[in-house]
Amino acid sequence: MKTSYHHGELRQALISAARILMNERHGNDFSLSDACRRAGVSTAAPYRHFADKTEIINEVVAQGFTDMTNRFREAIKPLAPGDPRRIIAVGQVYLGFAMAEPALFRMMFSQSSNLSEEDIVTTHGRACFAYVLQEVIDHCAFHGVEGNAMMIAVQLWTLVHGAASLTIDGDYAKVAPEVDTQEMMAKGAERLLFHLPKRGGATV
Repeated sequence: MKTSYHHGELRQALISAARILMNERHGNDFSLSDACRRAGVSTAAPYRHFADKTEIINEVVAQGFTDMTNRFREAIKPLAPGDPRRIIAVGQVYLGFAMAEPALFRMMFSQSSNLSEEDIVTTHGRACFAYVLQEVIDHCAFHGVEGNAMMIAVQLWTLVHGAASLTIDGDYAKVAPEVDTQEMMAKGAERLLFHLPKRGGATV
């Protein structure tokens, strides 16, 4: 455990420590002092970068959205533009993220409804969704699909987010333990994407 950091390193060390604690304690039931101990710095250290615990949690959540977006990019790299597996891969990353860090995942989608438009969490969350939306727009353009790309993206998000939430909350295990969540999501995405009308009257 380090006892000293350069200025920029200290800020990230505290964010990383808070993220670990969030997942270990299944939520935000930790103090700034706990984060300091985990990072190996003095209890005065956070106040050089964060006004309070809420600010550091917002940074953790914002970085969660950034990490998720970066994982989307990595997952689709091997797949050519127009390959429908790109969108399915994004959904699988989403589910994998939720299962790997359920506490962070829940925090990412449980922010207060009165956040300002410029709030860091809102900004990063919208950027993450914008990535998914662009994949849907590109898919529709490549395959000549008619329809509202935003609505298609929201439907896909609703499917994947619901599946991820039910998985990490243990509801599938209680009610339908035989369900293969990834296969279910893939088939749901296929129905949404491939049964859409194409320009000229055909279907995808």
